[in-house]
Amino acid sequence: MTPESLATQDWDSVLAGLGGAAALERSARDTRAFLRARAIATAVDLLRLILAYCLSDRGLRSTAAWATAIGLANLSNVALLQRLRRCSDWLALLVGEALAAAAPEGSRSRLIRIIDATTVPKAGAAAKKGNKLWRIHSAFDLPGERFGHFELTDQHGGETLDRIPVVKGEIRIADRAYLQPDRIALVLEHGADVLIRAGWRNARWLDAAGELVDLLAEFGKASDRGAIDRPIFIGRKNGKPLALRLVAVKKSRQAAEAARRTARRAAREHGHAISKGTLAAAEWVILVTSLAPEAFATADVLALYRLRWRIELGFKRLKSLIGLKGPPGADERSARPYVLAHLLVILLLEPLADGFEDSPRRAKSLPLAA
Repeated sequence: MTPESLATQDWDSVLAGLGGAAALERSARDTRAFLRARAIATAVDLLRLILAYCLSDRGLRSTAAWATAIGLANLSNVALLQRLRRCSDWLALLVGEALAAAAPEGSRSRLIRIIDATTVPKAGAAAKKGNKLWRIHSAFDLPGERFGHFELTDQHGGETLDRIPVVKGEIRIADRAYLQPDRIALVLEHGADVLIRAGWRNARWLDAAGELVDLLAEFGKASDRGAIDRPIFIGRKNGKPLALRLVAVKKSRQAAEAARRTARRAAREHGHAISKGTLAAAEWVILVTSLAPEAFATADVLALYRLRWRIELGFKRLKSLIGLKGPPGADERSARPYVLAHLLVILLLEPLADGFEDSPRRAKSLPLAA
């Protein structure tokens, strides 16, 4: 399915996914994206026009000419830009409604929510020089295998574990960037469990008595059996140490060597010598979780974390299938609706994911990250 076909021949299915023409008309007027019929006759035509521009490689001038040629609208490229800039709140509302419609109902199994973020660059020479970007904070929900939340910020919007609202009873999975003890505590307080990748030096590891735990020594003692599963406490800036569970497994020889190569390369790029501790820790996958061992054995915890790669495949769909890239122009008023249009379309297309070559459902077995 191409962006052009989405904006033309597949329009009936798009309308159904968004609640129909009357609902689009109401929401467009409520958000002041569409106020009166002039060059564009209806809110439905406005959305078709916006998607045709955002999801294709056409510029504003070519899109305006295309719309005139097929009888969709008769407006200039400048007028199209002005309409696009007024659509940000409307598209955000449509994304929210699509997310709500996709929420699972009454599942007996627990919701597994994978948290991560992806970025696209801002346009313009000044933006490139300053490494400015748009960050899309996301939650990918299982077993539904759909994005369950999006939040759009600029590069100043940090990746925090509690940014996305907690669903009571969920299991929240994230990589090592989200090992944030105070944020973890907030997620736990709202009734969720967590499963997070860890680095050996990015937490203050403690035992029940408050004494420091030497992870390298723990790895040495567990080298023969190749696994660790024990209670652990993590020091916090605010509040008492956080009681969690440390689960670690020794990597295969090939995976460990690949991790050491990556660590050496990173050390060279940053101009410092690599430590023996980093090389030793590279042999292990380190996880922390609040899941009880009585309900989730060591193997269950490792299997759960392997699911984190589902969101990476979701991002791949968003960028390769839907074509999300850096929006043209440096003005936030037009860049924001450009990104939101792509988020809306991936939500509309996800029910068809089984037909896509790179669907996460086709990834039956994926290794842990190095």
